[in-house]
Amino acid sequence: MPDEAAASPLPEGRFDGREAFDALLRNAFAAAAREGWKEMVFSDLDFADWPLGERATIEALQAWAASGRRLMLFAQRYDVLERGHARFVAWRRMWDHIIECRAAGKASGTEVPSAIWTPSWFVHRIDPERSRGVSGTEARARRELREAIEECWRNGRPAFPASTLGL
Repeated sequence: MPDEAAASPLPEGRFDGREAFDALLRNAFAAAAREGWKEMVFSDLDFADWPLGERATIEALQAWAASGRRLMLFAQRYDVLERGHARFVAWRRMWDHIIECRAAGKASGTEVPSAIWTPSWFVHRIDPERSRGVSGTEARARRELREAIEECWRNGRPAFPASTLGL
């Protein structure tokens, strides 16, 4: 008998609070591995309160990572991620060939969305301070979120290198 929890669809609708947001992210990481999503976009001011340093997150991302996959990271800044999520930083180094990172330009003026986007599902934290937002599969909402992220991406610059080369 298949594991019903593993096969359950990702949640849709409004969420409120840090615990609900964290649960959505954890579910998304597990679903990415289970369903073999080809592309994911993570976008946030600095990823400070995302559960990216957790062992279970890295295990799910490791199971997801494969040839033909793509992860795009967009942030205002990466210093908090580098200091606070050592496991993720190490995983990012190993999978550099499927990960592209950009940062918002200093004069961008555009607010960085706090979101996960995939071709079939999204999480958008509309109020990051209170961890309130919406998740779902609705095509229009996914398209609008992707367009907002792409606008930031175009105005951004390469950032968060996997390694620092020095002479």
